[in-house]
Amino acid sequence: MSGAVFTHTVRHSNAVLLLSKNFMSATARTRTVAVNGIQMYVAEDGPSNGPLAICCHGWPELGYSWRHQVPALVEAGYRVVVPDMRGFGKTEAPQAIDQYSVLHMVGDIVGLVKELGAQQAVIIGHDWGAPIAWTCAMVRPDVFPKVIAMSVPHRPRGPAAPIKILKQQGMHNYYWCYFQEPGVAEAEFERDVVVTLKKIIYGVSGNAPGDRENPLMLADGFGFLDRLAVPEKLPSWISKSEFEVFAAEYQRTGFRGGLNWYRNLDRNWELTAPWQDALIKQPALFIAGTRDPVIAGKRGEAAIEAMQKVVPNVQKVMIEGAGHWIQQERPTEVNAAMLTFLKQE
Repeated sequence: MSGAVFTHTVRHSNAVLLLSKNFMSATARTRTVAVNGIQMYVAEDGPSNGPLAICCHGWPELGYSWRHQVPALVEAGYRVVVPDMRGFGKTEAPQAIDQYSVLHMVGDIVGLVKELGAQQAVIIGHDWGAPIAWTCAMVRPDVFPKVIAMSVPHRPRGPAAPIKILKQQGMHNYYWCYFQEPGVAEAEFERDVVVTLKKIIYGVSGNAPGDRENPLMLADGFGFLDRLAVPEKLPSWISKSEFEVFAAEYQRTGFRGGLNWYRNLDRNWELTAPWQDALIKQPALFIAGTRDPVIAGKRGEAAIEAMQKVVPNVQKVMIEGAGHWIQQERPTEVNAAMLTFLKQE
């Protein structure tokens, strides 16, 4: 591949989407493995001798978020491993906030590759899983020869810690800032887990109204959920039974583990100082929806432009009308883009 950026936009088809009803095949298995000092719950499918692909989910999600991608990757010959990430689902959730830094997460995935008996893996990430995938590729190019990231572009290390920058810019109401104080967001989200998840799933999806205010900017004196509506019904891309998988886990675990990832944003900036201005030279694919508030507006455009400067071999696929939950909202298009990319030499 050359250093040029390849871009195309996928238009939504009215054709019936053939979605996988089962997360894994009859040959799949789940287990808990010891990696990097924690117990990590993983689901695995595909040929044991196939090339390894590891899928990292985001917040507030689970490994189950990849239920539509696993069958497609397995059919392409990959050995697919999908963990519940540190602090989520059935994976261990350390109490200390500083145990959720980006280097802990990368260490988890590097340890998982070793535990699986492999030397390398394609790393795939969505939402918070995308920065983990980008950082895996940046710090261990020997282990991760290809990277696929969804919804969150790679952000080069800035001149100062991100929360500090947001406050200097007067963006005290950005949701990252709201998540900093332990217990505040937990109390809001855990008051009614079903309502919380319905609001978040709908509120940043492609199904949300086009004239909505940016849901990631909170109104003065209000919480994260106050600008989000409870949908009359779930979006067509997530069934009641699928939604209940997420609801049941978050009712059991609460939200603290995932929120602790946000509480390490400034610590991550400090820890990644050795990689200032580092390039990610591996073949890379970025997939996002055109209606994703994470990349909306001038800030989103600037983030994508910055990514393209430090990931010179990135290909970019924008899926028209899709929102933030890209791999769940548009699995057919996402799977096609991934497999096309993975077939390239």
